[in-house]
Amino acid sequence: MTTFDKREEAFERKFALDEQQKFKAEVRRNKLLGLWVAEKLGMTGEAANAYAKDVVAADFLEPGHADVVRKVIADLDAKGVAITEEQVHAQMTELLAQAILEVKAGT
Repeated sequence: MTTFDKREEAFERKFALDEQQKFKAEVRRNKLLGLWVAEKLGMTGEAANAYAKDVVAADFLEPGHADVVRKVIADLDAKGVAITEEQVHAQMTELLAQAILEVKAGT
């Protein structure tokens, strides 16, 4: 194996690891978002955890996170909780930063 081949293989492993961590961080962000929304909806305990799992599952409906935003906005609207889409996006940004740190820390 040449030096170039070794280098290429190392880059491929790094890319795969980065993609895996990105995926884990997005899943963690969605869980944290689900718990945040559950709190706004007055849910606690197992109900909040179940709702967070539903939010995570919603992200697998289509590429991107628009499906998650639609779900939580619809759920908030249904309960009369006044939170805008912009507020949800801002919360998602904050939670992604937190999730990335948690994934890198291995928690």
